[in-house]
Amino acid sequence: MAGRGLSVLRPTVGTVTDLQTSAPGPAPPVPGGESRRGAVPGALAALRGLALTQIPFAVVDVETTGWSPADARITEIAAVRVCAGRVTGEFSTLVDPAVPVPADIEALTGISSQMVSAAPSAADALPALLSFAHGCVLVAHNAPFDLGFLTAACRAGGLSWPDFPVLDTVAVARQVLVSGEVPDCKLATLAAFFEVPTAPCHRALADARATAAVLDVLLTRLALLGIRTLDDLGERLAIP
Repeated sequence: MAGRGLSVLRPTVGTVTDLQTSAPGPAPPVPGGESRRGAVPGALAALRGLALTQIPFAVVDVETTGWSPADARITEIAAVRVCAGRVTGEFSTLVDPAVPVPADIEALTGISSQMVSAAPSAADALPALLSFAHGCVLVAHNAPFDLGFLTAACRAGGLSWPDFPVLDTVAVARQVLVSGEVPDCKLATLAAFFEVPTAPCHRALADARATAAVLDVLLTRLALLGIRTLDDLGERLAIP
């Protein structure tokens, strides 16, 4: 659920090969330590010199019972792993929020209390997500929303949040799109403008797929601006 240019090349997220629908195993804890603003965390330092087109990204999206992790809970989590313009894995699960899904949220997402009643809790679902995304740069559209819920759920479940670098496609779009190309940087707007194959619809997997395709176009735009590595991007966008 995303809280809500002129491109010569269109999205190249193509045929899914080696698709994995389950996580490959438990991820070891990522070493901590202070990271300077814009720096790549130590566990992913090997990615620094790689071209952005060669870096593994895990594009995440969550659906929730509301708009703030202070008083709402996750109902669905999805992630799409991409590298070099190809989808290499997908992860998706409903989540039992342990609270009723409000009627307006059910109308928006199509996720009902009945649908999530037998789903795993966030504490049970998150280890699989973290394993799936291990070694990747996390990507989300309006990342503070998704990451706010995910980190809050980790804290509530007694789980450590790894020191992922995080890329927000909203921030990238605002950097690379020319004024007047789009009326706003909402996911639906960018997906339509870039003509991506999956339309966002307030379901986690569809929205993650749409964001992954938008990311692919944005990476092309970044390359045209001379931004080709994670360090280049960190200096421009201050990846945490």
